[in-house]
Amino acid sequence: MKYIILLGDGMADEPIAALGGKTPLEVAHTPHMDRLAQTGKVGLAATVPEGYPPGSDVANLSVFGYDPGDCYTGRSPLEAASMGVELGPNDIAFRLNFVWLEAHYGKLYMGDFSAGHISTEEAGLLIETLQDELGGDDFNFYPGVSYRHLMVWKNGKDELTFTPPHDISTYSIEGHLPQGDGADVLQDLTNSAQMLLNTHPVNNRRVAENKLPANSVWFWGHGRKPVMDTYQQRYGLTGAVISAVDLIRGIGINAGLKIIDVPGATGYLDTNYRGKGEYAVAALKDCDFVYVHVEAPDEAGHGGLLEEKIKAIESFDRDVVGTVLENLSEIGPCRILVAPDHPTPVEKRTHTSDPVPYILFDSSHAMNSQATAYSESESRRCGDIIPGHQLLSLLMADRDSD
Repeated sequence: MKYIILLGDGMADEPIAALGGKTPLEVAHTPHMDRLAQTGKVGLAATVPEGYPPGSDVANLSVFGYDPGDCYTGRSPLEAASMGVELGPNDIAFRLNFVWLEAHYGKLYMGDFSAGHISTEEAGLLIETLQDELGGDDFNFYPGVSYRHLMVWKNGKDELTFTPPHDISTYSIEGHLPQGDGADVLQDLTNSAQMLLNTHPVNNRRVAENKLPANSVWFWGHGRKPVMDTYQQRYGLTGAVISAVDLIRGIGINAGLKIIDVPGATGYLDTNYRGKGEYAVAALKDCDFVYVHVEAPDEAGHGGLLEEKIKAIESFDRDVVGTVLENLSEIGPCRILVAPDHPTPVEKRTHTSDPVPYILFDSSHAMNSQATAYSESESRRCGDIIPGHQLLSLLMADRDSD
């Protein structure tokens, strides 16, 4: 038996007046997910436990089958694993976003949490400058993808609180700067970075090309190295992860899973959807489990881009889910889980903790869910709410009878 998780990041949403009170998932043309819902089992999963922030880190840990209460230490330590950065016991990892801060009437606003989705190549040059000028004994900077990067504070402080930059898009940053022991050190580091970035040739060129400059860094998502059992230890399974996002790749590495690179996978709206589906099918020839992650619906949600979110959901259905279903005969007996990690409502532009709709499909028999389609409302009507970290056990329930 093969096990497949197809995850559309932030795919769930809330009813929108412009859509006649429907969600993007209800409006989108999703024949493949609808077929799975009609023949499989649907329900809702609480992927964000009470008391935890509704981040992709917590939510994806849950979908991977890990109880965040047992292993969650922060987002950045997971991303560090993807970047090949080994954390010492006293190291604190921080997500570093390149952002564009906009000055308006004497205040600074979060103009764009991604600095206009700065390219990986441009951002790499900025990180190189930060490392040359500010890195060394205490702080080290590591390049990631697009606007997402890493800073490690040796013997750093971790009694800190942060606001994710995508939570305050278009809002004043006042009241959202780091707080706690060590916050003053991080603010000084931010100020120093801003002086370097404001005159950097990369930003000068972006401004000349009418693009948003990366005029500041934004630290958040900190934590120490986590301790996690691998899938081999837990389930005796081999597996792979397909994602362009360091966070998801990092969870996979900690889970002992193989990371598969897909040409054209960007972590954005222009990602290679079909390539992810094709590589998933190929991966299952050599392993038992594959986790396919698509970031695009989440990016559209953060941007408040309703039409783009609908298109991203349709592309996920057609080119990821559809590609897997087209190749069921090649894959053989399998069980498939389709779900978002969390909702990213386009009208709120940030994550929420609401339970997400899931589909469980078994290629060997119908489950008679009575659902007419895949949506938040149908999953609520036809299924119960389960803790998110139980989704993997549900997917692998057949192993109990082996």
